[in-house]
Amino acid sequence: MSRKSRDTETRSDRHVNKEPVSIGRILMYVVLFIGALIMIFPFYWMITGAFKSATEVNLIPPTMFPENPFNIENFVYAFHTAPFGRYFINSILALIGCIVTCSFTTILAAYAFSRLRFPGREFIFSLLLSLMMVPYEMIIITNYRTIVSWKLHDTIWALILPFMSSIFYTYILKGFFDSVPESLYQAAKVDGCSDWKYLWRVMVPMAKSSLATIILLNAIATWNSFLWPMIATNSKNVRTLPFGLYAFMTEGGQRNERMMAASTIVVIPMIIVFLFARKYIISGMSRGGIKG
Repeated sequence: MSRKSRDTETRSDRHVNKEPVSIGRILMYVVLFIGALIMIFPFYWMITGAFKSATEVNLIPPTMFPENPFNIENFVYAFHTAPFGRYFINSILALIGCIVTCSFTTILAAYAFSRLRFPGREFIFSLLLSLMMVPYEMIIITNYRTIVSWKLHDTIWALILPFMSSIFYTYILKGFFDSVPESLYQAAKVDGCSDWKYLWRVMVPMAKSSLATIILLNAIATWNSFLWPMIATNSKNVRTLPFGLYAFMTEGGQRNERMMAASTIVVIPMIIVFLFARKYIISGMSRGGIKG
């Protein structure tokens, strides 16, 4: 049989063995598409509304596209009325501080519970996991009294200190560390490698996917935090974007197009981050949850 005949037969077999698309799969994609539209539409309405005029945003029936897509008057008003530039810097500082400190403590805790042998390890880790059932609102008063006693109220440090560690992120990273063969650790110890070097030269590079997930989830949570910044800060110089948006709603007046412009300023950075990093979040969560 010639090569051309074999190639033709192979293509024919592939065509025959191709599974037909079922009605159930089509319905599943239709439902997912409708769900995606429902989830995306509020963001679309907010962003387009930020470019509309006061008359246009209140039209009935509403318009789906702004008449002047280059109208930035609402954004100019938002930055003129409230110091969103300062709010943005404060959010970035709090974001960097929480990511760096929480990632460091998470790596150390996850490695200790995964590789080190000490009395009561499993009990302590189970106790920490049980603390995840305690609502965060129950410890806000305690955190607030601690911040005030340390004279850190209304400072950037007040936005960082309560979030320097996370049991949930430790659980995710420990799940990945547990999936690394124990023989690799024993071989490193035989070669004279210390636990500190093994952690930073072997385990951390291998856990890039899980660490990326932890960093991204921590960044989104810190950026969107509202309740604690509202309690821990008073002045405009320390406000973050979510709390600044709430203050703008009262200071800037009840104008829908202006509130949409301010909301767009707050939301757009995290939307961009999520669009570029969503696959790392999914893969990291899967590895930490399944292999752990």
